[in-house]
Amino acid sequence: MTKTFRHSAGFGKRIEYWIIGLMLKEGIDVYVPLVDDDAIDAVIKKADGTYIEVQIKARSETVIMGDAALFAAIPHSEVRMHYFFVFYTERLDTFWIMSSEEFIDESCQNKSGKNIGKRSIWFNGKHKDKSTGEYTEHLHERFNKYIATDFSKFK
Repeated sequence: MTKTFRHSAGFGKRIEYWIIGLMLKEGIDVYVPLVDDDAIDAVIKKADGTYIEVQIKARSETVIMGDAALFAAIPHSEVRMHYFFVFYTERLDTFWIMSSEEFIDESCQNKSGKNIGKRSIWFNGKHKDKSTGEYTEHLHERFNKYIATDFSKFK
């Protein structure tokens, strides 16, 4: 089956709803804003009555080799309290959850070019097998502390 532009263009929204569905399955109270004008894909009401905001970022399995977990040009210039990122890579089937502060601490900020001031984070690297010439991707160990297998961080 050939993947169309329409299929790839809707990937991010499909993954957002899939992740929100996973949160709901875990019993988390999730609310979805009608508009995304402040980089908020979901609002979660915690058991203590406080709220957190969540931005979901995803990479599809079709991205070029080496970029499976590259999240670039993210506008996030200052720490936002009660704000979290959920990053997901389809090809490596891995989630990372980071607070706003953790994201700023771990990401790089562009100093020049058209995306000046925006942030990027690269959770993976690639390695070329000398005998076959084939590339494989691997997760950077320094980010293992952010890998999530559930959404208990939001409870």
